[in-house]
Amino acid sequence: MKKIRILVIEDNRVLRDGIATMLNEQTDMHVIATIGSGNNILLKASQANPEIILMDLSFTSFKESSVVESIRNKMPDTKVVGMGFVPTQSDIVEFVEAGASGFILKSATVKEFLGTIRSVAQGEKILPPSLTGSLFTHVLEIALKKKKGKLSNVVQMTKREREIIILISDGLSNKEIAQQLAIATHTVKSHVHNIMEKLALHTRLQIAKFIHEENS
Repeated sequence: MKKIRILVIEDNRVLRDGIATMLNEQTDMHVIATIGSGNNILLKASQANPEIILMDLSFTSFKESSVVESIRNKMPDTKVVGMGFVPTQSDIVEFVEAGASGFILKSATVKEFLGTIRSVAQGEKILPPSLTGSLFTHVLEIALKKKKGKLSNVVQMTKREREIIILISDGLSNKEIAQQLAIATHTVKSHVHNIMEKLALHTRLQIAKFIHEENS
C-alpha cells in the first residue's frame, strides 16, 4: 500500500511527537520528518519532499501564510493543512488565500483528524464543519475576487461530486441519482453532505441555483 508522506510542523514537542506516533500507526500514513521552531522550515520541507505538510498556526517566529505561499511555489505538488485551536477569520482567510488545502482543529476527534488528511491527499479542500457557513463563504468570496474565476475553480470537487451536482440541478432525487450512477443511496447522501459543506449551502435548491449561476 502506498503511504501518504507527511511532514509535521509543530512547536510543542510533546504534541509533535504524539501526532507523529498516531499517524505512523496508520497503515496508509508515514511521517517522514517533524520540525519544531527555530528551524529553516522551507529548506527542510523541500528536502523531505512530503505529500502533505501539517502546520501549526500558533507559531510566532514566522508568518504562516508566507511560508505556505513559499511552499506552494517551490513544491506545487505538496498540500498544506493548518492546525490550531480557535483560529480567527483573518487567519483562515490568509491561510486559504496562500494556497492551503485545509484546516484541522486541535480539538478534533482522531477520526476527524485522520479523515481530513486522507481527504486532502485525495485532492479535496477541507475545513471543519464549525468553520463553514458564513466564514467559508467569506473565504471563497475573497479567493474568487483574487483569482477572478468561478467558484467551481476555487472549491475543489471530486469527479463524483461534480456528477452529483449536475444531477441535483436536473431535479433528480438521491434514489434516482443512485440508480443512474449505480451506487448506493447512502453514498449519494454522503456526497451531497460533503458538497453542501464545501459550498456552504444548506439545501438542494441552493445547489441547483449555484449550478445555474455558474453556467450563466
